[in-house]
Amino acid sequence: MGQRHQFDPVVLRGYDFRGVAGKDLTAADGYAVGRAYGSELAAQRGSVVCVGHDGRLSSPELERAVVAGLVACGLEVRRVGLGPTPMLTFAVRRLEAAGGVMVTGSHNPPEYNGFKLVRNGLCLSRDEIGRVAERAAYGEYLSGEGRVVQQPFAVEYAGRLAEEWAAARPPTVAWDPGNGAVGAVLPLLLSRLPGRHVVINGKVDGNFPGHDPDPAEPRHLRQLQDVVLTESADLGVAFDGDGDRVVAVDDQGRALAADQMLALFAEEILAERPGMAVVADVKASDVLFDEVRRFGGKPVMAPSGRSQIQRKMAEVRALLGGEMSGHIFFTDRYYGFDDGLYAALRLICLVSGLTGETLAGRIDRLPHRLNTPEIRLPCPDDRKFGVVEEVRMRLTVAGTPYDGIDGVKVRTSHGWWLLRASNTEPALTLRCEALSPEGLKELRRQINLQLRLSGMELT
Repeated sequence: MGQRHQFDPVVLRGYDFRGVAGKDLTAADGYAVGRAYGSELAAQRGSVVCVGHDGRLSSPELERAVVAGLVACGLEVRRVGLGPTPMLTFAVRRLEAAGGVMVTGSHNPPEYNGFKLVRNGLCLSRDEIGRVAERAAYGEYLSGEGRVVQQPFAVEYAGRLAEEWAAARPPTVAWDPGNGAVGAVLPLLLSRLPGRHVVINGKVDGNFPGHDPDPAEPRHLRQLQDVVLTESADLGVAFDGDGDRVVAVDDQGRALAADQMLALFAEEILAERPGMAVVADVKASDVLFDEVRRFGGKPVMAPSGRSQIQRKMAEVRALLGGEMSGHIFFTDRYYGFDDGLYAALRLICLVSGLTGETLAGRIDRLPHRLNTPEIRLPCPDDRKFGVVEEVRMRLTVAGTPYDGIDGVKVRTSHGWWLLRASNTEPALTLRCEALSPEGLKELRRQINLQLRLSGMELT
């Protein structure tokens, strides 16, 4: 037994620990994560664990704390250094380690930080995160004499990524690491690749001077879109703060939705492996699922969330999966975890092989639907799931059919609307898809009616 530790409830997110560094999340929390998670690994006879960190100003202190906690459990800690989360996951796979801890605030603003935990090549689920927190609360720690090994992994990781390069012609690519952790490995990767590569916001800087590290926010893509146009690039790619998500911009400067990228990847993969499954989350457009069928694949819908996608992919033996936030997973030629740089390379090579058309032209050939962006409506963590349940109950009483895979997804003659609780933020997420502007307006009216009945409203 050891000293009991209570985490601030706000840091217990769907798939990690995350909060404002120095306020919600402290070095004491880091040590407790190390002790509790390290005890989980040691109890399963694990001996080696990898630890990496992003470039946030608070990351070095939190990384030292979690390392100390893991060592106190008797584990051998391999410190893989500064880099993106996929580099940490890659190191876990390469070293056949029992698990890994990534110190990162992911896509959140600079003042945030957190811990992403990896085991068996998968990020931990909500329930598994809860068990780690519960072990800390009871102080149920194993103890031993561990040790620390410095083992930077940036060079080996960049080398593995470069092995994927199979471009038909040298491309022109604009890159925006957003001053995040991808910047620690991108120069190593680009030195191995032909073509012309224009990098903005490439220096790792925890202040994120270029823009906040969330490329899913349209205003954070404006710099990249300008560079794509001024440099006549074939495409541009942007990454979140820890590099497990990617967003692409076509040669006309238009941001691609993740389901559009998935449709392109599915066509390529299913041409060689027909009949295989492709997994996407509930927020994805019907266009993607229809395209997968057209290409001879099996579309599978899953709840949103990294671990949910990974687990569903394993269940149905999918070669490709992803969610609308930009997490994309390949088991086709790769390891099945979400890696923004790997997905970017696959897209670049795919675009270089297009015959007689650009990326924009290929996207324009996809069937068209009208979509809202993913709308995030602020809602306290202790309220958001209640709102979803209230909507679910009203629909049930009214006899309205809905899909309850993740929140509520209601189909009508106009299209569909979705309401769910965010896994990572105190927010509800909403999305609508329709065939016409009038249909989209009606779907927004329907979802807004449900929100008003629960004391909330879209602006």
